[in-house]
Amino acid sequence: MRGRTDGSQKKRLITIVGVVAVFLIFLYAYYGSFFGSQGRGALEYGSRSLRKLGSSYLGGDDEDDGKQDESLTKFGDGEDSVTPKSFPVCDDRYSELIPCLDRNLIYQMRLKLDLSLMEHYERHCPPPERRYNCLIPPPHGYKVPIKWPKSRDEVWKANIPHTHLAQEKSDQNWMVVKGDKINFPGGGTHFHYGADKYITAMANMLNYSNNILNNDGRLRTMLDVGCGVASFGGYLLSSNIIAMSLAPNDVHQNQIQFALERGIPAYLGVLGTRRLPYPSRSFELAHCSRCRIDWLQRDGILLLELDRVLRPGGYFAYSSPEAYAQDDEDLRIWREMSALVERMCWRVASKRNQTVIWQKPLNNDCYMAREPGTQPPMCQSDKDPDAVWGVLMEACITPYTEHDHKASGSGLAPWPARLTSPPPRLSDFGYSTDMFTKDIEIWQRRVENYWSLLDSKISSDTIRNVMDMKANMGSFAAALRTKDVWVMNVVSADGPNTLKIIYDRGLIGSIHNWCEAYSTYPRTYDLLHAWNIFSDIEKKGCSGEDLLLEMDRILRPTGFIILKDKQSVVDFIKKYLIALHWEVVATSDSSDEEGDEIVLIVQKMWLTSESFRDTE
Repeated sequence: MRGRTDGSQKKRLITIVGVVAVFLIFLYAYYGSFFGSQGRGALEYGSRSLRKLGSSYLGGDDEDDGKQDESLTKFGDGEDSVTPKSFPVCDDRYSELIPCLDRNLIYQMRLKLDLSLMEHYERHCPPPERRYNCLIPPPHGYKVPIKWPKSRDEVWKANIPHTHLAQEKSDQNWMVVKGDKINFPGGGTHFHYGADKYITAMANMLNYSNNILNNDGRLRTMLDVGCGVASFGGYLLSSNIIAMSLAPNDVHQNQIQFALERGIPAYLGVLGTRRLPYPSRSFELAHCSRCRIDWLQRDGILLLELDRVLRPGGYFAYSSPEAYAQDDEDLRIWREMSALVERMCWRVASKRNQTVIWQKPLNNDCYMAREPGTQPPMCQSDKDPDAVWGVLMEACITPYTEHDHKASGSGLAPWPARLTSPPPRLSDFGYSTDMFTKDIEIWQRRVENYWSLLDSKISSDTIRNVMDMKANMGSFAAALRTKDVWVMNVVSADGPNTLKIIYDRGLIGSIHNWCEAYSTYPRTYDLLHAWNIFSDIEKKGCSGEDLLLEMDRILRPTGFIILKDKQSVVDFIKKYLIALHWEVVATSDSSDEEGDEIVLIVQKMWLTSESFRDTE
């Protein structure tokens, strides 16, 4: 009997193992094909939509081991190269693709990331063979965005067809769906009754005159961490304060997309493991309103990153239950956070109800008076506090330079004089006051020339969101001071880090490498200014075609691109105008001392994927 029982058990076990094996094979086949299809959605328009870096989808070769097509990196040398007559349109599900912040890419590449450190919200760019060679389509029913300043309070629902935040945050007045529009009453998680009242209350806490937060122009640049749909930053603009509204593409998906659609400065980023793309001493005030960040983790490393980007005497405004709640857990967090900032030499500038405002010291005196071994430690003197591209955060305090220590402050003029006053950090680059003044004059003339060429195509409210792809000292943005626009000033990751000069002028921007996709949603800028960008990536051996597709991705339909580069670059770009559905608005020889540069202004003409396909 025992033998027969053992035999039946073996047969039963073999049957169960077989069933499980068949089930696992089915799961692997199904989900493997599913995740694989996530990266191949553009293949609906042909397998050429995915290709290696630099290879045209008409002439790509999958066996080239990643070698780049020389015709795409040596402008003017590839007269016989194949130029596409058209690019395929990506599948509609990629209408919001952000190549370097693509969750599906993380799944496909099986990246081993620490979710507790927010690594999955940091930049992870596709390798050459996974890059898209297709045009990102707008969603169905897309309309030209509502103009500023009306756009601060309403956008077209069809342009960002996501209404889950309206239900999720219905009690906090983030956004309300009304017919074919989404309205923004100005509320937030902490300020249900309006950002304007909250801003006034903060100014009152700091005893600023007339309860105006800009403090007579002394408070100009602000960092809003975990900004939601950026109503706080939107309402600050009327006080001549410009905020960098920062949030990841997390469970509150599309919050930064809503901000940019509204015409409010914003950037996709996260306090994770790498430094924020801003130099040290960039902001007068950092703000966190229930941003759900664990500031105590990893020895306070995230709070120390805020300390790095705050100016001498800068503030951190923190509105959170820990600042007022009386339960055991909130009290513990408050005690530990208070002890941490005290060791960082921050002091309480004001505390009222649910908000506390801390202030950073003006000089190194407090740091030098700390007991030996006090944590967090001071950063090593040989570490560059302004190196940010791909640089890991450190749990240490960034000391001031000897010059800043003696100055006991930023030494910056109040806004708007700050825009044209030579900033103290000019000397970091060996730039003179005369060079700075001449740069302002040159770009004033250039911008006047640009606008004269655009005159027949634009009105006063046509352009709102502007990106200067190679900002240098920010004088292009400064020349737009009288226009109702804001400018994202981008500085190259491998050139002089002049972004700190830009922030010292009361402007904002970020570091970037244009061989990669930018951290923004599609269709977020009305105007791109590209001065010698193609010449720069040519020297790096990167693909001009890739950059054209990226510019098309982030440019709004009917938006403009101003290109200023050498003749061979302009000729190269003209070959792609039909494929991209761009039209030439104007061309002009350079009117300044750089006589070999040509100005080419183009307009993105296609509005919907349907209209694009109809013309093919």
